[in-house]
Amino acid sequence: MASMTYRTAGVDIDAGEALVDRIRPLAHATRRAGVVGGIGGFGALFDPRAAGFADPVLVATTDGVGTKLRLAIETGRHDGIGIDLVAMCVNDLVVQGAEPLFFLDYFATGRLDAGQAAAVIAGIAEGCRQSGCALVGGETAEMPGLYAPADYDLAGFAVGAAERGTLLPRGVAAGDTVLGLASAGVHANGFSLVRHIVAKAGLAWSDPAPFAPAETLGAALLAPTRLYVRPLLALHRAGLLRAAAHITGGGLPGNLPRVLPADTAAVLDAPSWPVPPVFGWLARAGGVAGAEMLRVFNCGIGMALVVRDAAAAHAALAAMGETAFTLGRIAAGSGPAALHIDLPDDWPA
Repeated sequence: MASMTYRTAGVDIDAGEALVDRIRPLAHATRRAGVVGGIGGFGALFDPRAAGFADPVLVATTDGVGTKLRLAIETGRHDGIGIDLVAMCVNDLVVQGAEPLFFLDYFATGRLDAGQAAAVIAGIAEGCRQSGCALVGGETAEMPGLYAPADYDLAGFAVGAAERGTLLPRGVAAGDTVLGLASAGVHANGFSLVRHIVAKAGLAWSDPAPFAPAETLGAALLAPTRLYVRPLLALHRAGLLRAAAHITGGGLPGNLPRVLPADTAAVLDAPSWPVPPVFGWLARAGGVAGAEMLRVFNCGIGMALVVRDAAAAHAALAAMGETAFTLGRIAAGSGPAALHIDLPDDWPA
């Protein structure tokens, strides 16, 4: 009887070790002040004082990218999904006034494909580089029988810091202005509905996108989530930011009220920002009502900001190459924080 090994059971330890060697330079390229040591240990070390913090409060986030993974797997396009993973975590850090410091990932698969995994992790490293945080480690798990051979799953974990007393939100009051920063498309929420609509329309990922015919449908929908770290940190450090909300699952109605005090409401005007064509197509092709679109998708606004001095905030963002849209205002309310918006009958067509 032939002896059994872990490899015959479907797990290749040598391939996993080779992958670590392959991604080591990717991680090293994200190194920043505060990192102690390198990847490969049992844990990652970080010194906040070496990163310039005197009395830091640590902020931690974790997230995934949902069923957008199916598009990456089915199209074989893995380079942007790692950016999504980082963005979903660090965008949640920065809305609390925290600077992202370091990131760890968890990659689980049915059979380790070094090229596939390296492409995903290269995207993670790029997202970290753009966010100014270090990729300090992670875990790769090969689990035959739990995942199909070509399938994989991702989770991300980010830690940031803010000096004590500077966390957001703070000072939000009636009369403040709500600004919005554009999304890059669907980002990484609502893809179960996206996939359902695409299936109903009888389209393949390789077909031209109905809303962007120069691209395939798969490539257009895989546009990575925007990273908002640098503009928000700059705005916060200039004393111009009172609150911010990362517009993910739940859309504007489910996320903006989370950063507002009780007895206030955000009063928004739906036609106040341009809605990318992908959302109009999804609404038409799926017969999705405007209120449901707004609750499921970002509908063109990936980050909402609450500011007191709107003119100064607009100028500061413009100096960084950002275009901000004035979405509405903060008004006095009569109960839990809320959002009020009147949608035109044909929105977002």
